Amino acid sequence: MPWMNPALSVDSRADLLLAEMTREEKLLMVNGHIGGSAPGRPQPPPGGMGSAGFVEGVERLGIPVQQQTDASLGVANLHDGIGSTALPSGLAQAASWDEALVEAGGVMIGAEARVKGFNIMLAGGVNLTREPRCGRNFEYLGEDPLLGGVLVGASLRGIQSNHMVATIKHFALNAQETGRMVLSAEIDEQALRESDLLAFEIGIERGRPGAVMSAYNRINQTYAAEHEFLLGQVLKGDWAYPGYVMSDWGGCHSTEASALAGLDQQSGQELDRELYYQRLGEAIDESRLTASHLDGMVRRILWALFEHGLFDHVEPPEGGIDRDADLEAAQRAAEAGIVLLKNDGVLPLARDVGSIAVIGFNADIGVLAGGGSSSVVPWGGYAREFKPESNSRWGPYLRQRYLPSSPLSVLQAAAPGASISFNDGKDVAAAADLAARCDVAVIFAEQWTTEFIDVPDLSLPHGQDALIEAVAKANRNLVVVLETGGPVTMPWLDHTRAVLEAWYPGARGAEAITAVLFGDVNPSGRLPLTFPKSEADIPNPALPGAELERGRFDVTYPEGADVGYRWYARTGRKPLFAFGHGLSYTRFGYDGLAVEGGERLRASLEVTNTGERAGTDTVQLYLTELGSKPVMRLLGWARVMLEPSESRRITIIAEPRLLANYEVADGGWRIPAGPCEVAIGTSATALTLRSSAELAGGAV
Repeated sequence: MPWMNPALSVDSRADLLLAEMTREEKLLMVNGHIGGSAPGRPQPPPGGMGSAGFVEGVERLGIPVQQQTDASLGVANLHDGIGSTALPSGLAQAASWDEALVEAGGVMIGAEARVKGFNIMLAGGVNLTREPRCGRNFEYLGEDPLLGGVLVGASLRGIQSNHMVATIKHFALNAQETGRMVLSAEIDEQALRESDLLAFEIGIERGRPGAVMSAYNRINQTYAAEHEFLLGQVLKGDWAYPGYVMSDWGGCHSTEASALAGLDQQSGQELDRELYYQRLGEAIDESRLTASHLDGMVRRILWALFEHGLFDHVEPPEGGIDRDADLEAAQRAAEAGIVLLKNDGVLPLARDVGSIAVIGFNADIGVLAGGGSSSVVPWGGYAREFKPESNSRWGPYLRQRYLPSSPLSVLQAAAPGASISFNDGKDVAAAADLAARCDVAVIFAEQWTTEFIDVPDLSLPHGQDALIEAVAKANRNLVVVLETGGPVTMPWLDHTRAVLEAWYPGARGAEAITAVLFGDVNPSGRLPLTFPKSEADIPNPALPGAELERGRFDVTYPEGADVGYRWYARTGRKPLFAFGHGLSYTRFGYDGLAVEGGERLRASLEVTNTGERAGTDTVQLYLTELGSKPVMRLLGWARVMLEPSESRRITIIAEPRLLANYEVADGGWRIPAGPCEVAIGTSATALTLRSSAELAGGAV
């Protein structure tokens, strides 16, 4: 087995092994199975570990079994009786704007996956938030291609540092769950290149994932898994991507069309109508597909397995899982991602505050987690789990789950001298009465979102808006803590003193929230997506396809490349909270902006902590005009931690593709020569320093 020599190049090892494989063994490599229970099959199949999937190995050649697990937030959907550590949601991680922290989270969940025996992690979700009601937004990284691309790359690097393959997904335009198996996302090439594809391009460059997972939906009428433009021309051609493309489970609709377009591996083949293992061999025998094409598919898979160490690190690492250290990592990620949306001086709370009313349906039990394939079974099991009512055909698979981190218990432990009382909020009058008798009221409000279905609107469900209004009337010192999968509307905002967006905060969510409430942690999170005032302000006010019983439909995107905050800038709409917004318990001042143009644009400025607490600021650089055309694009950012009165000069180098336009006719990015306007700000709508520069122009 000369290919087992790690001193050889990855390319040489893949070529040597491929030459020794029979056609039967090659077909095994492109055929993936469901690894856990499935409809009509309550137990995992032979070879499966009870998680997402597996691909058979070839023992005689030393090819390892590919054991696949979901997802970006931890070892998911594995009911092994032990549990795993749940990171906060993707949006919570994105709200940190912290590349190093996100990479550390990837290292942690990748290490747990390897110890448990997995070597493929179906992570790396970077679909942009085009539809704020999408049930899967919580898994992803927000609405900006630069922020999402940089952070998904960091997560992938962290995961793959454990000698395993990670995916980047879902390629591309999986922007909603409603009709995800049938809808066609309609968009022109320039808009696609400058938005969703740019996020993937940056993520692949920075994270070097071993695999790309195709999406369920169609793009311009063609299914993603058989989309030659996406898989062949863009991914493998323009980007020279060397890894392999796998389908999503049940997302492969053909054999020859998919293989010829660039799909290398069929995943969860039991959910598809045609089986790669059977039909590819027939196509080769009948000369509809060449043997060399199959070789190319298999070589890409082998290349990724060699590149990321799966041949050289077959056995799980020794030493087990350091549960306490991993929980600490999850808490640090949650603390960094909590966004202080509003504060009229009530926060941070003093530990001698006197009396606190804690109100919320499940604040005595745990913190909310998102649903679907990313669900992580926590150490010791869920604190609460139930099936919500649903008319969706996915109803039997839905579970609303709470991680065992009780806000009430943690608050009581953190402030033993305070009188802390609880009301679940189901009786609005009783909740308001309790609030009226306390010095401060803290409401934990929640919005559960899940894979498979989208939320009908952006309001808090189950009458929580009315509950918040009633409590606000009873106690002017009201703090609202939001546990949501995305943006929500806030008709009660003017009647509250403070609002914290905690997202789905993960395994130590209550500890992180409490640390921010009492000021042990100075909040530094910034929104990775826009909070609209209402559905009327988003590009598609009515959820596409929601009125249909069944059948295919098209989704058009009025925003084109201008996703999220760019849409608001283009149309003059004012959001409830802007992309990039987030408050602190201290204050920061900016001065001395200097911008250099030429072939690269860089901006430097002085940042000063003008408050009385140490804190971290996220300085954001935006392009506001390119040539004579007004635009709005995030060019880069810098996180800086400063002590009170400390100043530091920082430099932000602009990502060149955000200074460019994608020229379809020329097949590439081109920066126009001439003037541009840039601005420094604390959000997309709070721009405090402006300057201009001359760009040299040219291809990127």
